[in-house]
Amino acid sequence: MKIVIIKYNAGNIESVNNALNRLKVNAEVTADHDKIRNADKVIFPGVGEASTTMEYLRKHNLDKLIVSLKQPVLGICLGLQLMCSHSEENDTKCLGIFDEPVKRFIPKPGKEFVTKVPHMGWNSISELESKIFSADTENQYVYFVHSFYAGIGEHTIASCNYINPFSAALQKDNFYATQFHPEKSGILGAKILENFLNL
Repeated sequence: MKIVIIKYNAGNIESVNNALNRLKVNAEVTADHDKIRNADKVIFPGVGEASTTMEYLRKHNLDKLIVSLKQPVLGICLGLQLMCSHSEENDTKCLGIFDEPVKRFIPKPGKEFVTKVPHMGWNSISELESKIFSADTENQYVYFVHSFYAGIGEHTIASCNYINPFSAALQKDNFYATQFHPEKSGILGAKILENFLNL
């Protein structure tokens, strides 16, 4: 099985590759269009800023390539946001795979503290509706680091609540995406990656 991690100007590529290595899976990190197109599974990770990343993808024609892929594709964190229609981060037009806008978290004062942005740390996911989640994943904790989010919509396959409910994961056809970082989510995250690779 050929696994490709898309190489572009966004972080956490190495952490994803290391997580796959722990699963005894060898992935190729590449921006080569033919290698990406011919892979069995494609991972589209990301940590960074939406507008500069979309500009990079367009410059290298990766935007058109990604939306044309037919094999299972997994977006992670910024990868999920870029697969949506639009991001409030610098008013960015995104790939449009998911018809969902990405919004900025607005901190809310509480009785004892102000809810901080970014949302950083462990939080539980629920209402799971996908083969990438095992039966025992409901209400388990995964690791998040983000200031922007996609709301709950028709493509939501996992939800989380921080300041307000949001999509912890999305799916449409062969495209899957997680707002959390499975590569940083311990045994549970490893199982989610494994389930994706076994689709």
